[in-house]
Amino acid sequence: MVLPGQELEAGDYRPGPGTYRADGKIYASVAGILSIRPPVVRVIPFSGPYIPQDGDVVIAIVKIIGPTYWLVDVGAPHYAPLHYSGTPWKIEYGECGEYLRPGDAVVVRIEAVDQNQRIGVTMNGDGLGRISGGIIEQISPTKVPRVIGKSGSMIRLLETSTGARMTVGQNGRVWIDGSQGSIRTVREALQIIDREGQKSGLTDRIKLFLEQSQSS
Repeated sequence: MVLPGQELEAGDYRPGPGTYRADGKIYASVAGILSIRPPVVRVIPFSGPYIPQDGDVVIAIVKIIGPTYWLVDVGAPHYAPLHYSGTPWKIEYGECGEYLRPGDAVVVRIEAVDQNQRIGVTMNGDGLGRISGGIIEQISPTKVPRVIGKSGSMIRLLETSTGARMTVGQNGRVWIDGSQGSIRTVREALQIIDREGQKSGLTDRIKLFLEQSQSS
């Protein structure tokens, strides 16, 4: 966690959202969570809406079907077009509705964001595709780094402790699949993270919660 004006150990990375460069050094411009994705360093604020970034993996909801595309909601101000060439399927013109319908959930990667915040997405790549089963829980996008944890440590803790499977989107949507009990436990853990993610000692509190859930 960093505070406004705090110098960031960013090496040769470029300043991204929530940061600025002065006198050859990079500083935080907001209070939030430090996120380094080479070659960019950014600070994700403790509160605020989802701001799409190139390379983000997000969970999107299909809203509108066109002859060669779907418009999907990624939690941004505008729907994003998913062209049928950006899927692993061989689709003919006018057949999009046979593959995805409004309300379907998909994991996609943001390929481009222009200066007007128009977004392009793709479903081609490892870990991307249509979601089946389970539920989708919404948390604040600013708490996503805390849900993921350092090198994925928090996700591993939640999955190994409950037996659930998870996919976390940078837009704050989290897919959870498993037994009813495991889904309920993960949802409650996510609510704790969403509510207390800015506090220190979060991992210990989640471990205690999971232990208590298993013993009850």
